[in-house]
Amino acid sequence: MNHSSITPRRRGRLRLLLGALCAAVLAVTGTVVAAPHAFAEADRYLSSNTTGTHNGYYFSFWKDSGSASMTLRENGRYTSSWDRSTNNWVGGKGWATGTRRTVSYSGTYNPGNNNTYLALYGWTRNPLIEYYVVENFGSYNPSSGAQRLGTVTTDGGTYDILRSQRVNAPCIDGNNCTFYQYWSVRQQKRSSGTITTANHFDAWARAGLNLGTHSYQIMATEGYQSSGSSDITVWEGGGTPTTGPTSPGGNCTAVLSAGERWGDRFNLNVAVSGTNNWVVTLNLNGGQWIQNSWNASVSGTSGTITATPNGNGNNFGITIMANGNWTWPTVSCRTA
Repeated sequence: MNHSSITPRRRGRLRLLLGALCAAVLAVTGTVVAAPHAFAEADRYLSSNTTGTHNGYYFSFWKDSGSASMTLRENGRYTSSWDRSTNNWVGGKGWATGTRRTVSYSGTYNPGNNNTYLALYGWTRNPLIEYYVVENFGSYNPSSGAQRLGTVTTDGGTYDILRSQRVNAPCIDGNNCTFYQYWSVRQQKRSSGTITTANHFDAWARAGLNLGTHSYQIMATEGYQSSGSSDITVWEGGGTPTTGPTSPGGNCTAVLSAGERWGDRFNLNVAVSGTNNWVVTLNLNGGQWIQNSWNASVSGTSGTITATPNGNGNNFGITIMANGNWTWPTVSCRTA
């Protein structure tokens, strides 16, 4: 198939906003809430080409013709729909600057028997690279139109690693660019899950596919001469957005944010506000256990653990041995 069906002719029209977004956090105000942001901008309907920020996330929307549209909703959620009057469109939410972050997403994706993708999508410069981590797709599999360079197994599935090249094509820096495209195409399609981007970047590097300085990185829906719809929420880190009952004890707030991550464990930072006399409860997931903690008195090593002040202020951290489970714990906070 012509590469124009793999990579739409859209690149030169996208313009990212400069500036870094804050790291995704898990905000809890007496309530167990695993949504990464707590912004409250109104929904925003898009039907013409634009980029910007909405509810704490970078977004981009582009189409070359037709009736494709996207609605920006709460937190990292967006919905989209398009029909065959659209030659090509792409849009999604994410971050103005890509990195080796862990990206989670959930929702519905309806590709039909069409040429369309659901993918983590981004660009780098020096070298100029366009990359896709394709999680789901319609009738056309990009692995049938590019050079296969191996596989990588991560996040519960196996991905085909591929490379293709565009010559005198639009890109983020103009309309006549020559650049490589890097692909990870998931063999087991899904519309919700976690993408450990570092595993893809490292697998590409082992295949000789090196990235440069990151531009934007979004969880994108894309359609080419097709019809379909999607309803996708994206956030940084593991886990699934959930809500739970209010914990007693006043206005204590605990905020989780990502720390360092290794092959078998990860750090979480916990910031407490609203009181200096607090009890934070974390419910670890199956197989996980606490290897280390700092700046708090932590009781327990697996299952439900509690943390209280030890004289080192209201910010503390923990190291969780993942045992194959990278989902963040749920957390609640109460006044002691």
